Amino acid sequence: MKDYIEDRVLEVAKYIIESKATIRRTAKVFGVSKSTIHKDMTERLPTINPLIANQAKTILDLNKSERHIRGGRATRLKYKAVEG
Repeated sequence: MKDYIEDRVLEVAKYIIESKATIRRTAKVFGVSKSTIHKDMTERLPTINPLIANQAKTILDLNKSERHIRGGRATRLKYKAVEG
């Protein structure tokens, strides 16, 4: 694996852990696709640093379990703006 990829993976993991960011928000901040972030976190990071990978996975699992709530909230706000 190239050095710049390892650096990006560790930087992305640090960002996710510190900010509890979602995959989508992280991808926007780093200017890469959601698929790249997902691959970095699930395939590359465990081989680079298993401890950090576990911390990032915990946050991503929490975000995944809450996504239906965020989606419902966004929809409600969207239709509230249309009515108001």
